[in-house]
Amino acid sequence: MKIMVAIKRVVDYAVKIRVKPDKSGVETKNVKMSMNPFCEIALEEALRVKELGLASEVVAVSVGPSQFTETLRTGLAMGADRAIHVEAPENIYPLTIAKILKALVDVEKPGLLFLGKQAIDNDQNQTGQMVAGLLKWPQGTFASKVVLDKEKQVATVDREVDGGIETLCLNLPAVITTDLRLNQPRYATLPNIMKAKSKPIKKFTLQDLNIEIKSDLEVVEVTEPPKRKSGVIVSSVDELIDKLKNEARVI
Repeated sequence: MKIMVAIKRVVDYAVKIRVKPDKSGVETKNVKMSMNPFCEIALEEALRVKELGLASEVVAVSVGPSQFTETLRTGLAMGADRAIHVEAPENIYPLTIAKILKALVDVEKPGLLFLGKQAIDNDQNQTGQMVAGLLKWPQGTFASKVVLDKEKQVATVDREVDGGIETLCLNLPAVITTDLRLNQPRYATLPNIMKAKSKPIKKFTLQDLNIEIKSDLEVVEVTEPPKRKSGVIVSSVDELIDKLKNEARVI
């Protein structure tokens, strides 16, 4: 069985985000970029499945400008066998990404598609669900545990919900999106980083996949959240209750 993993290049989680002066988006020039943390978890899970002998190949895919190949190289250094890069503009909305992934699935015929549950840049949490709908595949989102049965061709997925843990049994092929507590991604070792330089990255264009970019969404403005006001020290419980009741109006 082949596993496909979608990964995205985002502003590194440790970087302080700055809004562009014209408020058209987030500043990405001269900013450290890295693989989306949830995508790292998805790739790690795919690699563990392969190491258990339940998959024959792990293919990492990414959609974006040429710089996205750097993130794919990181995925190859972690252990992916090969990679696919779809050349496209950077800011593409989830439905278009889902259509691109569906086209790649039609080409590659994987038995399982892993994605991070969301990207930390836009936090939209839509692509996995959309691509599952387009493929008409079963889906397990927010996965905190994944167990595959190769003989029965099913995946058992524990997913985190508000009330606790929900367990799903999915017939393969299926789409699984990964949550934070699924695993701890490995670090790429220096020998594997060197090996990754010789691993193949196949190129596709949107025209190759017959995908047209269009969106019904428009970003009007991006602004920073208001600065938090400094705290106040109260002298008594009565004063605290008065402020909660009359100023904060929470009681």
